[in-house]
Amino acid sequence: MQITEEQLLQIMPKAGARAAEFVAPLNSTMAYYGINTPQRVGAFLAQVGHESGQLRYVRELGGDAYLSKYDTGALAKRLGNTPEADGDGQMYRGRGLIQITGRSNYLACSLALFRDDRLLNQPQLLEQPIWAAMSAGWYWSTHRLNELADAGDFEAITRRINGGLNGQDDRLALYDQSLKVLA
Repeated sequence: MQITEEQLLQIMPKAGARAAEFVAPLNSTMAYYGINTPQRVGAFLAQVGHESGQLRYVRELGGDAYLSKYDTGALAKRLGNTPEADGDGQMYRGRGLIQITGRSNYLACSLALFRDDRLLNQPQLLEQPIWAAMSAGWYWSTHRLNELADAGDFEAITRRINGGLNGQDDRLALYDQSLKVLA
């Protein structure tokens, strides 16, 4: 199931010109990862739409103080970052359309997408439309989110992506709009 630029703009009107940049990478990603029914595509677009501010942000916002939470402490450790205050928080901040975060996730994503560890040295690759989309597809696939989309369990999808229900109203609005556009 392919989407058009017009459909993408109907779902994510704030995307503006970014819709043209992302329509082909999104279609390639969805085809590769079997995101191929209206329920799957709708859920995927809703989640990446929210996480990326409707395709406007492929790099997590926040300065050094905000990103320090990824640099030291329990969260940093859980993300596979070093325990020292050495800049891992900045280096492995959220990137891509689902905001891949932390050294461990960058390494796993890199091995899946490139068959090597290049994202550890070039994390900014996830800011390019094709890799921003493919990293989101990789995350979607590894967390078995097609199954949850098929079951209509949108809340569980949000929890697997976000760890909670942050932004759930926006995600649901994007989901509803996606399903209308794709019908």
